[in-house]
Amino acid sequence: MKTMRLNLFVLAGSLCRAVSPVVLNNTLTTTGPRNVRIDTGTYGPEIEEYHYFYDQWPIGLAVSRTGRVFTCYTRGVYAYTLGEVINKTAEIAYPNLELNTPPKGLYDVSNGITFGSSDAYHFISVQALYVTPDDTLWVLDTGRPTINQSGRISLSYAAYGGPKLVAVNLTTNSIQKTYTLSTTVHYPDSYMNDLRFDLRSNITESGGGIAYIVDSSNEGRTGFIVIDLATGEGWRQLNQHPSTQAVSEDVPSYQGLPFYLRQREHALGFQSEGLDGAELDQYGEVMYYSALTSDYLYAIETRYLRANPNGDPLAEKGAFDNVKNLGQRGGNANGFAGDSLGNIYMLMPEHNAIYIYNTSTRLAMPYVRDPRIIWPDSANAGWDGYIYFTINQLPYQPDWNNGVDGRVYPGLILRVRLPDNASKNVLLL
Repeated sequence: MKTMRLNLFVLAGSLCRAVSPVVLNNTLTTTGPRNVRIDTGTYGPEIEEYHYFYDQWPIGLAVSRTGRVFTCYTRGVYAYTLGEVINKTAEIAYPNLELNTPPKGLYDVSNGITFGSSDAYHFISVQALYVTPDDTLWVLDTGRPTINQSGRISLSYAAYGGPKLVAVNLTTNSIQKTYTLSTTVHYPDSYMNDLRFDLRSNITESGGGIAYIVDSSNEGRTGFIVIDLATGEGWRQLNQHPSTQAVSEDVPSYQGLPFYLRQREHALGFQSEGLDGAELDQYGEVMYYSALTSDYLYAIETRYLRANPNGDPLAEKGAFDNVKNLGQRGGNANGFAGDSLGNIYMLMPEHNAIYIYNTSTRLAMPYVRDPRIIWPDSANAGWDGYIYFTINQLPYQPDWNNGVDGRVYPGLILRVRLPDNASKNVLLL
């Protein structure tokens, strides 16, 4: 059985490229009369500037089958948190401004503690988006808006009802279903960061498919939240497993500068971000994932995540015992994406680049690098053969720099052709 389990990690990537999609070391050239060798800072396929943001900084994005592009913005002050791109430089609230406006506000204060809204019917602060092969838009609302009080930026705690997963019908532009999470699955300090889906009817007894949600809580209780989409039941897996935790005292470098966390009224610190990137292989059998402030990539067979601890007392131990460390991949990585060939795209903010983890060779490979890639935050493979990704200059946000906002508009959506005629993976339906 052990050999069979290990082989799954190989078979899952059997269609992946066996060679790098770019020529190694082609980032180097020479210049001047003495032919001095320099690093151009670029490699890979041509990048297209698809969209410019001038009013808010983007986080997540998703692309529909028909080419509609949706974006989200975590908020405290933005007028809306979920939008749709309507031209090169503008977005509008989606599905409308009303659903982006909780009638009682974004947060409440109880006994001196700030909690996000408990409104399950309006969007509060959307962190991530995903379009499944059936062309449903899934919206992940953290329910934890950012609060700016007297120049001090803080993150509210979550109240039941606010954190939710929402399915939107893109034909009618209306909410199809909403999943709220119990307080034993989503804690007040949980922070839902990203999501993936397997809609195959044979993976659960209920036949409705599974949602895998990343909890990247900065307070430390990181792990996966799993939802049975037919029953609505949720559970946690790999709760505070070492593979989901940030590496302590990590010092990344952005644009060649060592980065330390500088927050008002706090001593100089370290960026500490736990479980962040996650992506399924094209057959839904393996989940690849990592913490942001870690150079290590991990994987686990999804059957261990789908094992429900509510009915199986050994489910948690089974997951803990079957995490596979795939080694280092060359730096910190943020969001992940996948394609129809099984490539795992890792957004590499330290290198202004996107790498591919090849699940056949088990190597990280270069894909695209460009000086415009100043913190790639979220990525999505489209049906049109492009990978789309947001750029939001996150290391220069005020909360990490003593309240000083060093970002300069515009934010961006960039897109690049996928290798080998790849497109969106549509097998998990």
